[in-house]
Amino acid sequence: MVRIISALILAVTAFCAFAEEPLALVDNPPDRHIVVRGDTLWGISGKFLKQPWRWPEIWNMNRAAIKNPHWIYPGDIIMLDYVDGKPRLKIGKSVGNGGINRDGRLQPKVYSEAVQQVVPSIPPNIIEPFLSQPLIIEPGAHDNIARIVASQEDRMFMGAGDTAFATGIPDSSVVNWNVFRQGKPLKDPDSGVVIGHEAFFLGNAKLVQPGEPAALRIVLAKEEIGRGDRLLPAPPADIIAYAPHRPEQQISGKIMSIYGGLSEGGKSSVVSINRGSNDSLEVGHVLALYRNRVAVATENGRQVPVTVPEERYGLAFVFRVFNHVAYALVVESSKAIMIGDSTKNP
Repeated sequence: MVRIISALILAVTAFCAFAEEPLALVDNPPDRHIVVRGDTLWGISGKFLKQPWRWPEIWNMNRAAIKNPHWIYPGDIIMLDYVDGKPRLKIGKSVGNGGINRDGRLQPKVYSEAVQQVVPSIPPNIIEPFLSQPLIIEPGAHDNIARIVASQEDRMFMGAGDTAFATGIPDSSVVNWNVFRQGKPLKDPDSGVVIGHEAFFLGNAKLVQPGEPAALRIVLAKEEIGRGDRLLPAPPADIIAYAPHRPEQQISGKIMSIYGGLSEGGKSSVVSINRGSNDSLEVGHVLALYRNRVAVATENGRQVPVTVPEERYGLAFVFRVFNHVAYALVVESSKAIMIGDSTKNP
């Protein structure tokens, strides 16, 4: 958990490669903000910027800074300033017991915070399960995946602490495994081709003894686990810099599903998009959400459809990418999200 949250906050050191439009501040922005627990960099910047996803620019970050994290903690004071007429945010870190200095600004206090209290880019509690659990299985890949073939004492279903026996684990090179069940197919809305299956996460298992079959102990069971369920190696929580930026190439995709089997979603929903690394999509990309609209006009007593421009209504933050599919967190939305809505460069 600490590693995951620590990874998220590395995003504050990112560089926004595209800055054609000048930074636009919100109407009557505050001159300061005191960071509190639960704040995110997106949320803090939204108090100052009309486009909060462009916060790397207002922090005046560059690519070299990625290796030298710029830490922000609860209790820090974020102040709005101007450099050569351009808005900039800076952190107040003065010494003393706090108070008002000569120019009327609030003086920050000295404090000490644990690493896990560093301010993340986006809410980590929402996307944490998606960082390590299997999500997408490529077409045809199920045939070569380890699977459970028997249980201890020939039980039909297993839970935490039970022993399972699986084929496809010949050695002890991988100890930690995710248990999942094949979910619904994901069809590309444009081509109708199945480009993957969502994996329904069931729990975790630990290898006890390799072989054919191998013995595993069920460590976590969110749902009942049974014969036929599949296993994939549990990946480590990789350190990823969640740096928001506009895609360098033009991205035009569609929402295929709303996680949880929902037909509609909203802010904080996790959606799958029919574009992935093969389409130059990467972690940290920000995509605008559009609704295709069709109006109806009356001509000669008949109603005929009239295509009108797409309506932009939100933003999504890409946080996990597969070959042909990506998962994104909806960070802004003025209306309900629906399957089939478009995603494009912001």
